[in-house]
Amino acid sequence: MNFSQIVAEQRRYFNSGATRPVEHRVQNLRKLLAALETWESRLLAALDADLGKGAFEGWITEVGMVRSELREAIRHVKRWSAPKRVQTPITQFPGRSYVLREPYGVALIMAPWNYPVQLNLIPLVSALAAGCTVVLKPSAYAPATAGVLAELLSETFPPALVQVVTGGRAQNTALLEEKFDFIFFTGSTEVGKTVMAAAARHLTPVALELGGKSPVILTQKADAALAAKRIAWGKFLNAGQTCVAPDHVWVPEELKDAFVAELRKNITLFYGEHPLESEDLPSIINEKHFRRLLGLLGESKPAIGGTWDEETRKLSPTVLVDVDESHPAMGEEIFGPILPVLTYQSLGKLLSHLRDDCPRPLACYVFSRDETEARRIMAAFPFGGGCINDTVVHLTNSALPFGGNGESGMGRCHGQWGFETFTHKKAVLQKGRLEVPLRYPPHGGKGLEIVKKLM
Repeated sequence: MNFSQIVAEQRRYFNSGATRPVEHRVQNLRKLLAALETWESRLLAALDADLGKGAFEGWITEVGMVRSELREAIRHVKRWSAPKRVQTPITQFPGRSYVLREPYGVALIMAPWNYPVQLNLIPLVSALAAGCTVVLKPSAYAPATAGVLAELLSETFPPALVQVVTGGRAQNTALLEEKFDFIFFTGSTEVGKTVMAAAARHLTPVALELGGKSPVILTQKADAALAAKRIAWGKFLNAGQTCVAPDHVWVPEELKDAFVAELRKNITLFYGEHPLESEDLPSIINEKHFRRLLGLLGESKPAIGGTWDEETRKLSPTVLVDVDESHPAMGEEIFGPILPVLTYQSLGKLLSHLRDDCPRPLACYVFSRDETEARRIMAAFPFGGGCINDTVVHLTNSALPFGGNGESGMGRCHGQWGFETFTHKKAVLQKGRLEVPLRYPPHGGKGLEIVKKLM
């Protein structure tokens, strides 16, 4: 593929104005929705091939989420795209001020492997709703899904509107040499730095959806049984390969044993006595990440789990106790089914530590029956977003902005937030023929007191 030629063709198409009319954008979104339904079984089969995802989890966390995004965009893109009137200062009377929303242009979307349908197509929905053209780069680590997406999108859209580029690092590097009008990247913090550096060469705006060590905090007032159930679900969903998965849990020392006992009960309830045989436990994506996760277990003896199957690349839901922040699992984002449980004595000191000493995570989860306490914790340190008394599910509400803060990313996606990400806000002030001579020189101090009162 000649990437310069692809970008040039998309820029010509964008500059023709073909993507601007809202009716055209709605038509494209409807085409994608129809294609999603037609190709559903193949997408689910590809998810099973790449990640060992069962049909239920594949639909709920991937296909179904894209379907919801499409339906919302189809319903609301006309309203999202409308010019917005804003106030005009009296110094510019008579006049009207408004904000025009226009697409950035040719967008590059680089997606990861862990949710290879959702994280490719949801940004694509936002870009098409905004009126951009798109070069889409799926991860080579999920080749079956990348192949199906390439077929689906090539049958649905002309390459001047949407072009899928498959391949690995060489293709990623070559694409980043091109001048795009916007780049949307989802992946690791380290690769995000590379993307941002490449974008800086062309002064291309970026959205970076990254990750980090997202903590869970149980307070003295937490319902340990409810917390364990919802943490176990959120942590071991997709075998922990979720950017907003609970990375580790902070729990008061006196609640630890009861909490771990509840975790054990729920893990058995979800995955049976032999989790490695469960159809609801996906595989680790590849051998490299499988070996990395085994290394994170360190020398500690897991309180729960800690078994694996090399042939299927499955690692049982694993809980580590009696560990601190020097443990190997606390040195990087885990991104797998390993859950360290750490204890604390003072909630205030813990919050200060998370604020002062830790990188800003993508998510934070708080469990407390005291709403005032929970809200205080949510405001105590920076992170991307999160939940009170649940995990992960905040990203299912497209009315909420999803994205990181600092090391965990920048920019927002989902619903109107995603539309705005791919949209430039253009300021316009419209004046009539009536003149106000006061602004023109020579001044000589004339009218300055009047201006001071007006401003």
